[in-house]
Amino acid sequence: MAEITVTEYLLLHQKKSPHATGLFTGLLYDLILSGKIISRRINKAGLLDILGGTGEINVQGENVQKLDELANHILTWRMERCGALCAMSSEENAELIRIRPEFPSGDYILIFDPLDGSSNIDVNINVGTIFSILRRPHGNCGEVTLEEVLQPGVNQVAAGYMLYGPSTMLVFSTGQGVHGFTLDPGVGEFLLSHPDMRIPQQGNIYSVNEGNRKNWDEATRQVVDWFHACQAKDGKNYSSRYVGALVADFHRTLINGGIYMYPADAAKPQGKLRLMCEAAPLAFLAEQAGGRASDGTGRILERAPAHLHMRTPLFIGSADDVAAVEKIYAEHKNHS
Repeated sequence: MAEITVTEYLLLHQKKSPHATGLFTGLLYDLILSGKIISRRINKAGLLDILGGTGEINVQGENVQKLDELANHILTWRMERCGALCAMSSEENAELIRIRPEFPSGDYILIFDPLDGSSNIDVNINVGTIFSILRRPHGNCGEVTLEEVLQPGVNQVAAGYMLYGPSTMLVFSTGQGVHGFTLDPGVGEFLLSHPDMRIPQQGNIYSVNEGNRKNWDEATRQVVDWFHACQAKDGKNYSSRYVGALVADFHRTLINGGIYMYPADAAKPQGKLRLMCEAAPLAFLAEQAGGRASDGTGRILERAPAHLHMRTPLFIGSADDVAAVEKIYAEHKNHS
């Protein structure tokens, strides 16, 4: 079978998506090119003195890594010039990034985490770029407002991630299923390697940072204890796997099934993960692949963000496993 490049795939499927236009395809092309550049820099990280921190703290209150700053610059510089966007929001920037008047603009809004898990680069663990694409409400013109950007995840027209590891992968959806592409460094192209990815209905792996257990409420402890004690449908006990890089943990869950959990706790009562640039795009992929994503009580994609960097608990993965979590939280609420 002939190998299909991501560009060929986008052009072949452009007519199947009601929102897809040449401008939208161009947006994805520039986003993919940015990922290739970031991947190349990461592969040389130990040789270019771009490991470690910058000494600065970002809007999230986290230490900024040199590669965070580099990836953010690559994405904002290139995507501002793509001609399809009216605004961007990055995890690393406190405010909305509006496209300057000297550049052409369009109706799309790009939300992204430039380098998720960047603190793991120093120890050579997988990291990734997460992205979400929204469309400006129809008929609006002039300078984009923050209210136009604060849309629930169900409005996303595309979402995905680039995973930088032993191989570089692009996984994305435009609402027509989830498809994975692997970068062939010899030709510099992403080739279709994982068509129509599906999450198993139930898995046998749970992923959570159990070091936070002392800060969990009783309901969350019951959730994790359920996975300790329960057997999956295949008769196997659940195993614990936790990388500590969201993209890497989610990618494993997407392929093998199971559940990734980052609940709220006493130290982070609203949750740790960002709704717009982390939870919503991965929730879009999960649902497109037959899985589910919840904050413990309801669908992540239906949550309306109150601000750009709003946080949320996240339970994502196989549909049956996420349903089990929601059932435990609901029962605990009813008994309290």
